[in-house]
Amino acid sequence: MRVLAYGAGAIGGYLGGQLALAGHDVTLVARPSAAAAIAAGGLLITQEGATRAAPVRAVTRLEEALTRAEPDLIVLGMKSYDLAPAVAALADLCPQPRQLLTTQNGIGVEDLVAARFDPAHILAGTVTIPVSRVGANELVVERAGRGLGLAPVQVGQVVTEWVEMFARAGIRAGAVADYRAMKWSKAFLNIMGNATSAILNRPPAELYRRADIFDLEMAMLGEMLAVMRAQGIDIVNLPTASVRPLAAVRAYAPRFLQRLVFTQVIVHGRGDKMPSFHIDLASGKGRSEVSFHNGAIAAAGQAHNIPTPVNAALNDILQRLTRTPADRAAFDGRPERLLAAVAG
Repeated sequence: MRVLAYGAGAIGGYLGGQLALAGHDVTLVARPSAAAAIAAGGLLITQEGATRAAPVRAVTRLEEALTRAEPDLIVLGMKSYDLAPAVAALADLCPQPRQLLTTQNGIGVEDLVAARFDPAHILAGTVTIPVSRVGANELVVERAGRGLGLAPVQVGQVVTEWVEMFARAGIRAGAVADYRAMKWSKAFLNIMGNATSAILNRPPAELYRRADIFDLEMAMLGEMLAVMRAQGIDIVNLPTASVRPLAAVRAYAPRFLQRLVFTQVIVHGRGDKMPSFHIDLASGKGRSEVSFHNGAIAAAGQAHNIPTPVNAALNDILQRLTRTPADRAAFDGRPERLLAAVAG
């Protein structure tokens, strides 16, 4: 099968590389430095102590990638905030792709893609595999046993073929019936310790040990669950990720049990590793995926008359810090300032 990984960062590169190792014809659209390194030494993927060179073809322009036969599958691997211009460029060159796969974190991604392409040819993907880029052509899977969820964007669309394809490539893939439930459930995991860590410039494990920030996080998650109920969206388990029990603890358990469970999840899951919102903020990109997470929750809450003051404040503050780096010092290691801003 011919596969194009459009936006071949860590996730796009990993999925494309695994498919290439399974015998598929894979082309990556990558940055010039990465494309040159891949051309020289292949795409190196390390997992569970073993490194393999994936035989992929790397190019730097979408036009070049599409000069060959039309891909059977296009994996959209860019960040959520880069998706709109990427989709517009793809629509100009390939108005009717055979199959698209979203891999972005966040809420509303599939709606953005479906506005330009036939929903019957769009698969929603959710990746729980932690992959890091450690060199121009080197990817490392940080933790084994995670997977890929695939869901149809149009009711009735069959995803079995694609689940089996990724499974044969060594990826623990599974089908999920409702793409909205899948993406909202993944966002439930994504937002934990993410915006607060970026704003305060402190690792999630440190912040979850503070009672006041822990309570702020639980309020944030409680707002999200209320918005999901108002929309009739259920929390679902993802392949290799049990989200439902965690959401049940937030919804029904007493505070002491919530703190025990969620602190353990954060300490053992993220620990002192800075999350994605912080990485984007520190990079100076001037963009943040918080608008697809806390911002999207707040927008949905407003549409359904559900108060979401914590999610709205976290989105607004982080967006402001993204636009004006000079303001970051005001919140650096100052939880009391964040709490006061949210209260306001």
